Parts: sequence; structure tokens; C-alpha cells
Amino acid sequence: MTEEMEKAWFVVHTYSGYEHKVKANLESRTQTMGMTEQIFRILVPEQEVSTVQDGEVKTTVENDFPGYVLVEMATPQDGNMTDEAWYVVRNTPGVTGFLGSHGAGSKPNSLLPEEVDLLMRRMGMVTKEVIDLDVEVGQTVKIITGPFNGMEGVVTAIDPEKQTIEATVEVFGRETPTELTFNDVDTSLA
Repeated sequence: MTEEMEKAWFVVHTYSGYEHKVKANLESRTQTMGMTEQIFRILVPEQEVSTVQDGEVKTTVENDFPGYVLVEMATPQDGNMTDEAWYVVRNTPGVTGFLGSHGAGSKPNSLLPEEVDLLMRRMGMVTKEVIDLDVEVGQTVKIITGPFNGMEGVVTAIDPEKQTIEATVEVFGRETPTELTFNDVDTSLA
């Protein structure tokens, strides 16, 4: 593929109860039809739910959206999937259509990034952007979000794995320790 490809998530409608079969069929068709550069991930939106029955904790997997499967596909131009990817997904056994399609062969709308983040968090698949923060212990940073927004803090510890820093902030004349994410601070103090 010569064009620059973006990725977007689309919602595929299936027969209720056939979500995993559709997922398996689509994964197989993606491989056999050479669509691995246009169809990336296929997910059934589920989450583990714990209940107490007869004094025992039982964990079950519940389908959040029966009759729907999420498919991540390449979107080379204007946010639409390619005709080839649309054809492969649409003609997979068990697929009845796309959510957000107006029928008559029209392409569907992709999910918004906020919707994708919400779904991924519900499924325990948090997608986390890794930030490279140039900061040292003892450095003063400006806090740009949260309850200490606009205040300055002195970095006391850095955890690159968790993408957090510990800093002390002066509140009512007392130094108060707080944990901040790399996104919560600005290091460009003059």
C-alpha cells in the first residue's frame, strides 16, 4: 500500500449469539484473502462480571453489546474504509451489516476516539500513550490539570513505568505530596 494509512474502529452487526463465530470467520478471511494490511483487530465487547452465589464468588464473561463486533480497519482517505475491506467484512458469514451505515452500499461511520477509549477501558484493554517526559528529581514543574491546576510542584520521584511523578505542592503554607501523571505537568518553566 502506497498511501498513508490511518486506523479506525467500526461496529459490525451480527446475529446475536454468533459474535465469536463471526470474529473467527473474519480473522480467517482476513488471513486467506490477504487483508492483514487493511483489517487489524477484531474484538467482541465483553467484560468479566463477578457475582456471589451461595456464598461463592463466580466470575462470568458477559457480552456488553450482543449482536455487535468491533473491527479495526485501515482508513486511507476521509475516514472511510477501503472498498476491499468493506467487501470482505460485509460478506463474512453471520455479518448483517455495519452500525452507522445508511444502506444501499454506503460506507459506515467509524467510532469516535472517545467511544473507543471508553469501550477499551470497559474491556480492561486500556490503550496508553507512552510519554517521554524530560524531568529530574528536584526540578520544578507546573501542574496543568486537576485540583492543583496552575500551581507549581517540586519533583521528588519519577516512575517512567507507570508514567507518574511524585511532587510536593505548597498548600496553605505546607508542603503536600501528590502523585501526578506525565500528562498533568508542564516542564517548560523558565
